[in-house]
Amino acid sequence: MPKTNIACAQIDCVIGRPEINREKIIGRTRAAAERDAKLVIFPECALTGYAFESLEEAVPFAETIDGPSSEALANVCRETGVYAAAGFIESDNGKFYNSVMLVGPDGVVGSYRKTHLPFLGIDRFLSPGDRPFEVLELPFGKIGLNICYDISFPEPARVLKLLGAELIVLVTNWPPGAWRSPEFVVNTRALENHLFYAAVNRVGNERGWQFIGRSKVVDCNGDTLAEAGAEADELLIVETELAEANHNHIVNVPGAYEFDRLADRRPELYELVSRGSSEVSDKLQFVAEASTS
Repeated sequence: MPKTNIACAQIDCVIGRPEINREKIIGRTRAAAERDAKLVIFPECALTGYAFESLEEAVPFAETIDGPSSEALANVCRETGVYAAAGFIESDNGKFYNSVMLVGPDGVVGSYRKTHLPFLGIDRFLSPGDRPFEVLELPFGKIGLNICYDISFPEPARVLKLLGAELIVLVTNWPPGAWRSPEFVVNTRALENHLFYAAVNRVGNERGWQFIGRSKVVDCNGDTLAEAGAEADELLIVETELAEANHNHIVNVPGAYEFDRLADRRPELYELVSRGSSEVSDKLQFVAEASTS
């Protein structure tokens, strides 16, 4: 199977200085290309910074998907032949989103808007993602995009797997309280969906928030292929065979120990998962009352 080098660019960035952050991203993209990477991934809000105190403070640094940052990324991708994913604050028709752009030699391939917003940083003031999940097909594999807090919910990764994703790219800004995500959750999402997972965090201190690094790439068996440190800028290059994610039928002992995490699902029993919060509350109340009657 063909192998693909993925680069995790664990960097620090400067809040409110997109021109400085763009130059760092361009430099790391060139460095990744020199090490034969086909995809280089940057953190959440890598172009803008994250710890804004209000929407008004962040708006001057927001961009449309066809703005100066995507143009600059497209230029370096065209020069190097790589693809790059970078987080930014997106402006679109008066709304603002925590987004990630995926750019290649021919320009923007696609983007994703963060679906699940925690009460933290700029996410306190943005609109939640409003588009269906999608898989982007690149020359070397099928890629799904998520952002930070999305990893806390199993549904986005499962939907992307069902859409054919071989790799989920998670751009993130994990502060200290999020240490369980690199410790446990990244590997779990990869294992339970039998796909590769690349999570790229930032480092550095921004307005009192010390980000914890630990960017990592996990294979479709849930095993860590490589992990960055907790403090320093680091360019992690990881060799993968993304097509392995399509071999969903696992044979440990022929005829005695086999499984398939897609074929073995029982979706007819999961209907409650797709209900809204109020419907779930009503259902739980009904169950509680029935159990005491």
